Amino acid sequence: MSVSTDRPYSVGQVVWEPTEDARKHSILARYLASLGRGGEDYHDLWQWSVSDLEGFWASVWKFFEVRAETPYERVLGSREMPGAQWFPGARLNYAAHMLGRDEDADQVAVLARSQSRDPFDLTFGDLRDQVARARAGLRRLGVGPGDRVVAYLPNITETLVAFLASASLGAVWATCPPEFGPRSVLDRLGQLEPSVLLVVDGYRWGESRLDRRAQVAEVRAGLPSLRTVVHVPYGGNDVPDTVPWDEVVAEPGPLEFEQVPFDHPLYVLFSSGTTGLPKAIVHGHGGILLEHLKNHGFSWDLRPGDRLMWFTTTAWMMWNALVSALLLRASIVMLDGNPGYPDLSAQWRMIEETRSTMFGLSPAFTMACRKEGMEPGRDFDLSTLKQVCAAGSPLPADSYEWIYEQAGPEVMLNVGSGGTDVCTGIVQGAPLLPVFAGEMAGKCLGVDVAAFDPDGHEVVGELGELVIRQPMPSMPVKFWSDEDGSRYRAAYFEQYPGIWRHGDWIMFTERGTSIITGRSDATLNRGGVRLGTSELYGVVEELDEVLDALVVHLEASDELLLFVVLRDGLELDDELRSRISDALRSGLSPRHKPDDVVAVPAIPRTMTGKKLELPVKKILTGTPVAEVVSKDALVDPVSIEAFAEYAASRTGA
Repeated sequence: MSVSTDRPYSVGQVVWEPTEDARKHSILARYLASLGRGGEDYHDLWQWSVSDLEGFWASVWKFFEVRAETPYERVLGSREMPGAQWFPGARLNYAAHMLGRDEDADQVAVLARSQSRDPFDLTFGDLRDQVARARAGLRRLGVGPGDRVVAYLPNITETLVAFLASASLGAVWATCPPEFGPRSVLDRLGQLEPSVLLVVDGYRWGESRLDRRAQVAEVRAGLPSLRTVVHVPYGGNDVPDTVPWDEVVAEPGPLEFEQVPFDHPLYVLFSSGTTGLPKAIVHGHGGILLEHLKNHGFSWDLRPGDRLMWFTTTAWMMWNALVSALLLRASIVMLDGNPGYPDLSAQWRMIEETRSTMFGLSPAFTMACRKEGMEPGRDFDLSTLKQVCAAGSPLPADSYEWIYEQAGPEVMLNVGSGGTDVCTGIVQGAPLLPVFAGEMAGKCLGVDVAAFDPDGHEVVGELGELVIRQPMPSMPVKFWSDEDGSRYRAAYFEQYPGIWRHGDWIMFTERGTSIITGRSDATLNRGGVRLGTSELYGVVEELDEVLDALVVHLEASDELLLFVVLRDGLELDDELRSRISDALRSGLSPRHKPDDVVAVPAIPRTMTGKKLELPVKKILTGTPVAEVVSKDALVDPVSIEAFAEYAASRTGA
């Protein structure tokens, strides 16, 4: 229930408290009861979960009834990071837990909504049949354990079916969305030397029909290891020399599951790849299964009959998290196309249409809706919503207020942060935690997360590096083709040996909540005071004239440079430049006042929406663009050019 109607919300204000349903019937409440710990304080539960890792994860395995052909010998064979060994001896399969049982056959599993085809739904029975057929088809193509099956596919049901069929065979899965250019695709999928590639010929983005046959031809030419290319018809065109998807799923087959070791590779996720080859992050069957059961059950409280809608492409780890909702027998809404078409209300309208109970959104989407003056709570029936999740970047307190105005006081707002590296949440809310405006409500169970100062000491009440002090089951099995583990160690364990450094700048409060202020490598340091970028964006992007922004600090000259994207038709004159600067100085501090404000056409972002603060900083300090960023890894490849031009103008080059 909502506990306050004060306006405006202030950071740390309690704006929601656990409901009676959450205290009695949430999955987390039932789990506590199963342990004989009913009514226990969440923070005490978290402390137990990291003090007794073996006991906690064994209880998660038991509570969710994980099925293994052979039992595990012990929970942790080795605790060393990197290299922890989870559940040695166990043989299982992630896909076997995704498809339900016979009694689930009539329950809706997928609500498919697309701008390229008519809407339709799949039951668990439909999904089981299609996965069995695709499994048989892939076997006819010679796919077996350890083979790599990769896809150049959007967020459609065929992608889900092919993924689960591959997983059932013990093959390794990876995917890129069709909006990626050939260079981005080959930088990722080329590392895996795949044997099968699934493609679409095109897709629709709003009013535009995009033909991708030329890109498909370039991708397949760059993958000499391929034995077969499978064409999933989607854009209305043929792709020569391919096996039709209908042929792959033409024949029925037994729904069987290869039993594999706990750490057998399930799929490969990729880092943004803004500089050099993206890291190929390998996640295992058991780690993802156990972690997603815990995360989706205890934090998201997904139950049979719930419906999760979270727009994502197949490039983002949120796709992997979305589909794992099937583990809890919740339904998923798979959206493909322009999420802002025909206007920003499209996703709110889809909540009404699909009767979604959980909605995932980004802070940028929230800001855009607010700036448009939208009132989705008035215009659409959002009464089915029980939880709204936000991730991807920090969410300011006034956005909490707007969401509660629209979704209603009973809805739990679950703001969290995690990452591709662990494919789950690290800090976020839970049904038994209150919601505090501007803060993330708690530490995820089983995640020994803390903030460290540069000397490796834990800090509370001040900013520090986000670290994880003990292993998690979903930490990467390895990086692909990193035989000696050197890239893996350098990525996470270089600064604090034996401690995972995540790369975020975070502050924990005494009550266990947290605030992430941005990536630690982009943190501003002026006058010896470290400033997070998110608070600066929170002020600047609230201005009606500003659509987007990026800030960098050049230490050598102690310059703070702010780049802004303005509304169409506006110019950055002296008056507006002064208003922006004054807003930062009065809203934050004199240290936040930029030395220069520069208008640019667009802010460069990765395909997952992250701003390129560090690459821009390198460009402004003289590094050539080609050495800093792969343009093909950007949403808008042209967006980086304005920064190169600005850098040249500063040097007179």
